[in-house]
Amino acid sequence: MFGTSGIRGTVGTDVTAELALAVGRAVASDGYERVVVGRDVRDSGRTLVDALAAGLAECGADVLEVGVEATPTVARSIEHLEADAGIVVTASHNPKTDNGIKLWTPSGKAFGPEKRTSISRRVREDDYDLADWNGQGHREHRDGIREYHAARIEEAVELEGEPSVIVDIGNGTGAITAAVLSRLGCTVQTLNGQPDGSFPGRPSEPNRETLETLMTVVEGTDADLGIAHDGDADRMMAVDETGTFVPKDALLALFARNAAGEGDRVAAPVDTSLAVDDALSAVGATLTRTQVGDVYVAERTTEKDVVFGGEPSGAWIWPEESRCPDAPLAACKLVELVSTDGPLSALADEIEQYPIRRASVEVADKGAVMDEIGTVVSDRYSDVDTLDGVRVETDDGWFLIRASGTEPVVRVTAEARDESDADAVFETATDLVRSVADAARSAE
Repeated sequence: MFGTSGIRGTVGTDVTAELALAVGRAVASDGYERVVVGRDVRDSGRTLVDALAAGLAECGADVLEVGVEATPTVARSIEHLEADAGIVVTASHNPKTDNGIKLWTPSGKAFGPEKRTSISRRVREDDYDLADWNGQGHREHRDGIREYHAARIEEAVELEGEPSVIVDIGNGTGAITAAVLSRLGCTVQTLNGQPDGSFPGRPSEPNRETLETLMTVVEGTDADLGIAHDGDADRMMAVDETGTFVPKDALLALFARNAAGEGDRVAAPVDTSLAVDDALSAVGATLTRTQVGDVYVAERTTEKDVVFGGEPSGAWIWPEESRCPDAPLAACKLVELVSTDGPLSALADEIEQYPIRRASVEVADKGAVMDEIGTVVSDRYSDVDTLDGVRVETDDGWFLIRASGTEPVVRVTAEARDESDADAVFETATDLVRSVADAARSAE
């Protein structure tokens, strides 16, 4: 039921009011007595919030509705409102046809595997503690959480001068970013600022391909940088003052290098570029790798000396602030960095860009193929990490072999510090996957 980023799927088939009702019942039955509920701008969220709230109240939980807000705003409000948990109805960067449900703890961290398993079991087995006529929870609306979030961001950054910033809100919930930057003294222009769950301005996910308008506008003005969010503002990407999209790994390296110092650690997924390792090494810090998914990055930030966590997808976590990926905070942190350390183009140029190769190999049985790959790799290599798929460090670079979570394919990623080594490492990895897949087909 849950993926690494909560429940997501097509409205009316995968995600329904029936499912939302069941999740609400399960959360309340699992002992969460006071729950914050918010949603993104998708119209289908109205029905899902009503169903969630009904399920929560029906099993005795009090529901604090906060309306349409950014996911990090809702996540931060849980502790502020003295609640036990939070639920955001959102499909984040997914297409307009989708919606979803994501569960949060008071620390701002998403529900981890154990908590998700418990909720899934209750839904699967219809195991709910329905309250009697006088034991049902109350439902009330709460205002002020956006102001609380904005104030927290203002306390966390300090700008020099009056940077000019263009913020592409993507028709989502990220208007808080523009508001805070304005309060901090920036000159701010917005794109796609009208909330609209059909995302008419551009696809919800911010990346090089979807941010052409932002890049063009930044290039044609005197803006110092451009910022872009996804639909629920838990992701942030950037464009430098020349209108150039900042590579995702470069952005991760900049944030990591700025947050860490001697002896510190930074959490990032297993497919993170060597560029981040090198940037951290220069300041005496190290990278600790996690499974892919911001929930796993957030979990690692609970460990000693882990001062920052990030995913190249655009999820950025400062654990002293919150363990929810907070894109408005990330936007303001990046503007702060530009205001103190110089043009974003120059900062990004300081981060090495190494050649990376990717491919997908179709297989009949992902599980069996990955099991055999794990055995073969363990026999051939000494530096093997099986935390999430199979990651191998070689003298020339690294490769990662992971089964897709949604398709009958095994994905291969390889990186090295020069083109020829990247090609060699990639060829080695893809040949291994194909040979194992072919052997599995022959044995059928």
